[in-house]
Amino acid sequence: MSDNALNPKLDLEISRLLRAPRALVWKAWSDPAHLKEWWCPKPWTTEVRTFDFRTGGDFHTFMRGPAGNETEESDNPAVFLEVTPMSRIVLTTSLGSGWRPQETWLPMTAFITMSDEGSGTRYVARALHRDEAMRKQHEEMGFFDGWGTVMTQLDEYALSLK
Repeated sequence: MSDNALNPKLDLEISRLLRAPRALVWKAWSDPAHLKEWWCPKPWTTEVRTFDFRTGGDFHTFMRGPAGNETEESDNPAVFLEVTPMSRIVLTTSLGSGWRPQETWLPMTAFITMSDEGSGTRYVARALHRDEAMRKQHEEMGFFDGWGTVMTQLDEYALSLK
C-alpha cells in the first residue's frame, strides 16, 4: 500500500478477491462513464464532476441518495496523488484543484491497489486518517459495509465489460 505498515489506530483497510480480471477492473476505474456506475452503494448515484486520471489530476464526485434532498448528498473533491496504470491509485480529499489544501468533511488519503490473483484481482483499499477520531468516525459511518458494497458493485460491473 504505502511505505508504512497499516496503523490500526489511524487506518481502515479492506481487501477482496474480485472475480474480474485486473484489466477489466482497471477499465471500470479509469473511465468516468464506468466509474459512476459502481462508485457508491446503490441506490445512491454518482455524478463525476471532474476526472483527470493522472498523477496530480483533479477528481471530484458528487453522490446523491434516493430521496434527492440535501441530507443525502456527499460532495467529494479530491486529487490523484499517484496513478500507476493497472496497479495503484492514491488520492486525497485533503487537497483540491492545483493541490491546494482544502477543508473537507472527511479528510483522508486512499490507497487502492490491484494485483493478479488466479484468474481474478486482489483489490485492496486503505483509508488513512489524520487522527483516531476521524478513523472512528469513518468506520462508524459504515466504511466496511459501504466500501465492501462498492467493491462488489465494481466486480459485477467490471465483469459486464467483457
